[in-house]
Amino acid sequence: MPASPSTAADKRRRFHELHRSGCFVIPNPWDAGSARYLQALGFKALATTSSGFAWTQGAPDGGMPREAVLEHLRAMVEATDLPVNADFESGYARDPEGVAQSVRLAVETGVAGLSIEDSTGDADKPLYDLEDAVARMRAARKAIDQAGGDTLLVGRAECFLVDRPNLEETIARLRAYAGAGADCLYAPGISSPEHIRRVVESLAPKPINLLVGSASKSSVAEIAALGVRRISVGGALARAAWAGFMRAARTLAEQGRFDGFPDTPSHDDLQSLMG
Repeated sequence: MPASPSTAADKRRRFHELHRSGCFVIPNPWDAGSARYLQALGFKALATTSSGFAWTQGAPDGGMPREAVLEHLRAMVEATDLPVNADFESGYARDPEGVAQSVRLAVETGVAGLSIEDSTGDADKPLYDLEDAVARMRAARKAIDQAGGDTLLVGRAECFLVDRPNLEETIARLRAYAGAGADCLYAPGISSPEHIRRVVESLAPKPINLLVGSASKSSVAEIAALGVRRISVGGALARAAWAGFMRAARTLAEQGRFDGFPDTPSHDDLQSLMG
């Protein structure tokens, strides 16, 4: 269970403080149970994962309706005493007015932060024109400010995820989102130390989020030395859980064997964690 009651305002205050100096890992649980375990390990904040949640519902990433996502955010906020950052995809609307409405609803769930992407979901035009993307970010900023202004806004440039690995465009977009009111900036897909350092230096003093979504030889200390303020893992923890489940299930289905359950926590261990 959460360690102690904590108001949304307190969580948001602590979340902003984490972004002021140093570097912290913000792992991505996919349900209330995984959130509680990550809190037990001592992490200071959590972030939802759109893919991890969608897979628990038998849906693809990007396939969940707004209301289901809002219910998920409420459950995640209630599950932990830690600040929760919402993976809010592209705001569940195309126009700025719709984004503003979605953001208002997300803020009401109690999240400490939320991110807005500039991807469209359209393979022929994968990113919003910069003018439209900036208008959407301004709308998100205004909605947060009207709700009190303490929810942290993350601006995401999706260039590297939609096969437009142009660092100059990525930096230009992030700079524009900062100007539109984003508190933290995020370019998922950048990975080389040169690219990371360049983004950090180009957008200072804004804090930068780095995605490490697959096995990496880099350590938290090495990433921190590049100036990154926070590190998330996206759907990687959910995929790791799926990997264990799939191995055990295949062993049972294909070999009729029950030895696919090594190193699993005991029933009592999980009861203690959740109870």
